[in-house]
Amino acid sequence: MTAPLRIGTRSSELALFQARQVASLLAAHGVESELVTYTTIGDRILDKPLSAIGEKGLFTAELEADLLTGKTDCAVHSLKDLPTADPAGLFLVALLEREDPRDAFVTRPGITATKLEELPEGAKVGTSSLRRRAQLRALRPDLEVCELRGNVGTRLRKIDEGQVDAALLAAAGLRRLGLGHRIVSLLNAPDWLGAPGQGCIAVQARV
Repeated sequence: MTAPLRIGTRSSELALFQARQVASLLAAHGVESELVTYTTIGDRILDKPLSAIGEKGLFTAELEADLLTGKTDCAVHSLKDLPTADPAGLFLVALLEREDPRDAFVTRPGITATKLEELPEGAKVGTSSLRRRAQLRALRPDLEVCELRGNVGTRLRKIDEGQVDAALLAAAGLRRLGLGHRIVSLLNAPDWLGAPGQGCIAVQARV
């Protein structure tokens, strides 16, 4: 009997959803699999900006290390979390059909703004992304940009608690978790650029 294919994945709700989607597609082709879960350095350190922890592999390094040694057979990532260059010995074997690549504008209760441009001067906007922070400061230098870390559920809770007035999250992640109703509006190119690969689920394996 063939052993199940071991799929490495982060243990967050969104990462598990994405890994199970890959497992389901494999099962449709008669391939049995099991999930091997990880808590990465990017998941463990929540009191610092991502840019202060390091530049590369914050959500992928642990998965890639075990994939290289054969402890797992493949790994599932959000493509935007992967460094541009493949680590030696690994490559991308598949990409799932892409979801919406745009960022979503989400607000706390009581905020009537329906888009970023309508927020009042001095409003607090949360993000953990250096890309989003830079674009916010370029478009709305009057806003207060606040660090907002954690998984999707944690960030939504912080928004609802009033820690920030609004936040920017990936539309794809919200929709995959059944939280599309939280999207107030979507930010569109060329005025606002999403991350390269945003909305894509990538499957990584050994060469």
